[in-house]
Amino acid sequence: MGITSRMIPTEDASARKREIEEKLKQEQETLSFIRENLEKSDQLTKGMVSILSSFESRLMQLENSIIPVHKQTENLQRLQENVDKTLSCMDHVISYYHVAKDTDRIIREGPTGRLDEYLACIAKIQKAVEYFQDNNPDSPELNTVKARFEKGKELLEAEFRSLLTRYSKPVPPILILDAISMDEELEIQEDVVLEHLPEAVLQDIICIAGWLVEYGRNQDFMNVYFQIRSNQLDRSIKGLKDHFRKNSANSGILYSPAVQTKRKDTPTKKAPKRPGKDDVLDIEIDSYIHCISAFVKLAQSEYALLAEIIPEHHQKKTFDSLIQEALDNLMLEGDNIVSAARRAIMRHDYSAVLTIFPILRHLKMNKAEFDSTLQGTAASTKNKLPTLITSMETIGAKALEEFADSIKNDPDKEYNMPKDGTVHELTSNAILFLQQLLDFHETAGAMLASQETSSSAISYTSEFNKRLLSTYICKVLGNLQLNLLSKSKVYEDSALSAIFLHNNYNYTLKSLEKSELIQLVTVTQKKAECSYRELIEQQIQMYQRSWLKVTEHLTDRNMPVFQPGSKLKDKERQVIKDKFKGFNDGLEELCKIQKGWAIPDKEQRDFIRQAQRRVVSDTYRAFLHRCANISFTKNPEKYHKYRPEEVEEMIGRLFDTSA
Repeated sequence: MGITSRMIPTEDASARKREIEEKLKQEQETLSFIRENLEKSDQLTKGMVSILSSFESRLMQLENSIIPVHKQTENLQRLQENVDKTLSCMDHVISYYHVAKDTDRIIREGPTGRLDEYLACIAKIQKAVEYFQDNNPDSPELNTVKARFEKGKELLEAEFRSLLTRYSKPVPPILILDAISMDEELEIQEDVVLEHLPEAVLQDIICIAGWLVEYGRNQDFMNVYFQIRSNQLDRSIKGLKDHFRKNSANSGILYSPAVQTKRKDTPTKKAPKRPGKDDVLDIEIDSYIHCISAFVKLAQSEYALLAEIIPEHHQKKTFDSLIQEALDNLMLEGDNIVSAARRAIMRHDYSAVLTIFPILRHLKMNKAEFDSTLQGTAASTKNKLPTLITSMETIGAKALEEFADSIKNDPDKEYNMPKDGTVHELTSNAILFLQQLLDFHETAGAMLASQETSSSAISYTSEFNKRLLSTYICKVLGNLQLNLLSKSKVYEDSALSAIFLHNNYNYTLKSLEKSELIQLVTVTQKKAECSYRELIEQQIQMYQRSWLKVTEHLTDRNMPVFQPGSKLKDKERQVIKDKFKGFNDGLEELCKIQKGWAIPDKEQRDFIRQAQRRVVSDTYRAFLHRCANISFTKNPEKYHKYRPEEVEEMIGRLFDTSA
């Protein structure tokens, strides 16, 4: 290393020194510059601190000046808001003082045609009433708006009544008849909707009713409602009754021609014709039956309408009041029918009681729906129909029993007996009565069962009722048979008596068979048909005995014994003459008498004629044969008046009142 150093030239060291000195000089200049800048920075810092101190002082002064102003401004703003609110409240309060004046015209003109506007007007009045009651209850303004509110409410009530009165119309009879008629051939039955009020009117009525309940604190409108609707319900039913009476007798067309479906003539089977009664009575029965069905349908429809208008907890009571008039009129009419039946029984006109049967059947068939419709009404309302049914069952059962007794006790009056021995009026009436019972056999059976005193009467079955009715029918037939037997004794001619009994027994049997009454009879009397046939045969035999006084002349009794060719003695010839004369006279007499008798049944008439013709003809031919070779008179044509064929022809004209 030292050798190397020593080898460095001198001039290089000088250069290196100069270089270092140059750098040192530069460093000193830089240091001097930094010192100057530091001094300047200190001066600037001092100046900034002084400025900031001055700014802070001024800011504090400004803050001390601004804060009070700001607080004052806030107070002013709050005061302004309070003033605005006060002015607004004043305007609102002042408006209550002007309500009476502002609403005067609308209230006076009423709600007709602008119900929404009217209700909004009443709402303003109501708010005014509430304001004055809370803030100035002693002010005259309170009385003014109260009076205005009451006036408004009064006009709303009047509008409610007016709308109901104006638009509540009786339901047209044709529409009612369509509603209560059922089409058995249609699988789906379309219900006929009974629209009582136009939809717009209904909505107004609902709106008024809602307001009266909520704000009017008024229930009087419910009384108005049931009175008006009750009147319409009653008028609808009366209109149906009048329509029915006018049209049934004339054309029988009760339904709208527009309805092109098959319908039943009535809701129930039409009442049968009664002996000697006018068709008017049938129309009255059908009218009443229709009115019962109409009441149920209309009452159901009225309840549906009422449910939209009347508050729920008042609906049942209002409905109860609404239906009373129509229901009472129907029950009164039913009571009148019962009273008429009772008077008929007193007159022994039992056929008139048959009016009860179709009505009673219809009432019982519809009782379940009737009860359902009246559900929720007062007990006195619900009991009206059962009471009427009980009355009808009682009077009906009484009529049945008295009818049976009347058949038994019908007097044997000679002038009342048929001269020709035909069917007695008592028989035809009795059978007709029983045939009509057949149409109502369930009703009649239940009617008889209702009078049973047994504690188990409630559980009586249909079969039991059927047996009761069978027993009753057999009782009537038994009474009829006994009475006919007694009546037959009025005839002096036993043959006519036999024809009379034959005709009546035969008529009874044929009627039983034709009307299917025989099936009811055999429920308790298995051999009834056989018994009647035996009775009929007995009477035929009794009748045939009447001819013995004719044929007895043709017997061998007292007939002379003679040899062919021998001459008869006068006495013997007289015997034969007497036999011919007795036969001829008897034949003529019987044919003359019996030709005026009647056997209405052609089959029986032909059978009896044929049997008698055969017996008499055979006997007569045998007699003629025995007398063929006997010379008993010089004038044989005087005694041999009739050929066998003529005898047959004469007998063939028996029981022919037209000959």
